[in-house]
Amino acid sequence: MIKKTNKELVGTGVAIVTPFHREGSIDFKSFENLINYQIEGGVDYIVFLGTTGESVTLNEDEKNAILHCGLEVVEERVPVVMGIGGNNTRSIINQIKNTDLSDITAILSVSPYYNKPQPKGIYNHYKMIAGESPVPVILYNVPSRTGSNLDAETTLKIAHEVPNILGIKEASGNLAQCAKIIKERPEDFLVISGDDALTLPFMSLGGDGVISVIANALPKEFSQMVNACLENDYVKAREISFKLMSVIEAIYADGSPSGIKALLEIRGLAKNNVRLPLAKANKAVYNLLNAINEIF
Repeated sequence: MIKKTNKELVGTGVAIVTPFHREGSIDFKSFENLINYQIEGGVDYIVFLGTTGESVTLNEDEKNAILHCGLEVVEERVPVVMGIGGNNTRSIINQIKNTDLSDITAILSVSPYYNKPQPKGIYNHYKMIAGESPVPVILYNVPSRTGSNLDAETTLKIAHEVPNILGIKEASGNLAQCAKIIKERPEDFLVISGDDALTLPFMSLGGDGVISVIANALPKEFSQMVNACLENDYVKAREISFKLMSVIEAIYADGSPSGIKALLEIRGLAKNNVRLPLAKANKAVYNLLNAINEIF
């Protein structure tokens, strides 16, 4: 039986972008409008300060301002997950202790990057974080960004042995690894897709949903696809997924979140501005997204 907190995070989560003005400051008006657009579009929960939110380019004051603004706009209409991760265990614990998490459902914490820790180090990293966090922790495996894979064996060891671990966002792109985790996980452990393009096959294996990038621009369409999967209506899910394939591919063609921000501008939702070291999507990708957008 899935615990109440777990049930709240089944379905479509969106890793929301941080809109910027041209000179680089945070565009809070667009941020507020985008949050409302997600909720009205049917997403089940929102993730603030994730990779797509360019959290590594934000200072602590900006992160606090985004969280405060985001929670005010959400007004408890959907659960909120907050990204708190990195490759310095003590620093993450200090950030957890210094953040008011009373209105946060869970923390999303990326597997340590750059250091390339051994499985034992990753296990103890998450054990310490989970032990200090007042809210549940979601593991986040994204080898393409971290440089190391949180393998199925280590994930399952954490899931079975470490209290306060809610689930994993799995973005390895390895469906065999995902299947093993889904098969052998504890009953209340969520396995969430971190890859928009693989969400349908991922959920057909028994996955619990997705933390999406494309949902920033197309929350209604992507939520409908995920809900169809949850209802075992894979005919409808395939139909929607096939329609979304070209736009999902295009938003990653010149890096993320550059691509999704270009699409958001095309759809009139936020300006196409990113912070260095990122750059805007190139003109060819922008034009491609502009053309694809016509079908939605």
